[in-house]
Amino acid sequence: MPIRTESELTPAVLAVMNRTADPRLREILVAMVKHLHAFVREVRLSEAEFREATAVLNEIGQLQTDSHNEFVLMAGSLGVSSLVCLLNNGDKGQTETSQSLLGPFWRLNSPRVENGGTIIRSETPGTPLFVHAKVIDRDGKPVAGAEVDVWHASPVGLYENQDPDQAEMNLRGKLTTNEEGRFWFRTVKMVGYPIPVDGVVGRLLKAQGRHPYRPAHLHALIFKRGYKTLISQVFDPSDPNIDSDVQFGVTAALTGNFVRHEEPHPSDADVAGPWFSLDYTYVMEPGEAALPRPPIK
Repeated sequence: MPIRTESELTPAVLAVMNRTADPRLREILVAMVKHLHAFVREVRLSEAEFREATAVLNEIGQLQTDSHNEFVLMAGSLGVSSLVCLLNNGDKGQTETSQSLLGPFWRLNSPRVENGGTIIRSETPGTPLFVHAKVIDRDGKPVAGAEVDVWHASPVGLYENQDPDQAEMNLRGKLTTNEEGRFWFRTVKMVGYPIPVDGVVGRLLKAQGRHPYRPAHLHALIFKRGYKTLISQVFDPSDPNIDSDVQFGVTAALTGNFVRHEEPHPSDADVAGPWFSLDYTYVMEPGEAALPRPPIK
């Protein structure tokens, strides 16, 4: 039957969505149409604004490259990534969780590193950082034999794929937890950094008067059969932007204790001080051990 007024449109579209065979896809499509149509009505979206919105979405897709993912940046800058993470972990959002957003800079096939080794692969000036971490399950038992992928930005605020002065896979590595669920390695202390602002996300931040900075953090992706893959970030509470992360990723559970030491390191003779240590415990939940699709190559 031809549609006569705007009030007849949404029921007609919902009738079509309700014919979707897959139950979960049907649920998502029906809810999406309800909320999208309600949004358009609430703001009374003009034709010009609609054309601009579709142009922006097209631009976001066109900005995708092997080293940049504008959609991931936008999802984080709107708080959507963190919301999805918190809703799906920690007893469905009821308790704290070690899970966090993946971010746009994870890469597959990080080089293997033995416990106690370093993830520094080219000259990287910065204060030494020694990370000692433990992986446990929700009952507090150690998770042995888990693969731990770690990565972070350099002390100039760039990941190695953004910086031609860094070696390939610098400040990235893959370790394995021992029988006590522990892994440890040496790196340099990371700093906070601005997300890329030369695209759509940059225009959004400018329009809102927001800064583009993420507080300093260490990424980890932990994989073990029988457990949900843990994607995590550990933040430095001394960072000046710890309370205003542009990606809304900082939670109490993800705040680490980066301790500064002035004395020589007890086992690395080349470290006279100062140096930092980080001790952190990651908690894995039962679930599917599946790797996410890498946002960049």
